[in-house]
Amino acid sequence: VKEQSVGRVLGLDVGDVRIGVALSDLLMITAQGVETYKRVDEKADIEYFCDMMDKYGVDTLVVGLPKNMNGTLGEQAEKVQEFAEKLKEASGRRLVYWDERLTTKSAHKTLLEADMIRKKRKAVVDKIAAIYILQGYMDSL
Repeated sequence: VKEQSVGRVLGLDVGDVRIGVALSDLLMITAQGVETYKRVDEKADIEYFCDMMDKYGVDTLVVGLPKNMNGTLGEQAEKVQEFAEKLKEASGRRLVYWDERLTTKSAHKTLLEADMIRKKRKAVVDKIAAIYILQGYMDSL
């Protein structure tokens, strides 16, 4: 049974310094890169994403969960979950975790193949990783 979504889906690649942001198109076919958000503080970050979800009519939040290669959750995964749960509570949106193993690596590879200089790669790699996370989730529906 295919799960129907009414609104858009927001995909996040949550890091300590930056958060990669992707948004589904209205037909739920493609993930579009929105931005690489530079974190301010938890309150400001949560407010920012709640406003964004309201603005774009988002009803589901997909957050990349950085699992270790053996499938266990490490310290970074716990930090991501803590932030995601607070965002879920503040926004009232449905939260889905997506296994993000290798997404950042894939994003770096894509940018290397595109011959992007290192400084520019750093600025967009989180956004690209968010696209991979969101696209993977949408393809699974």
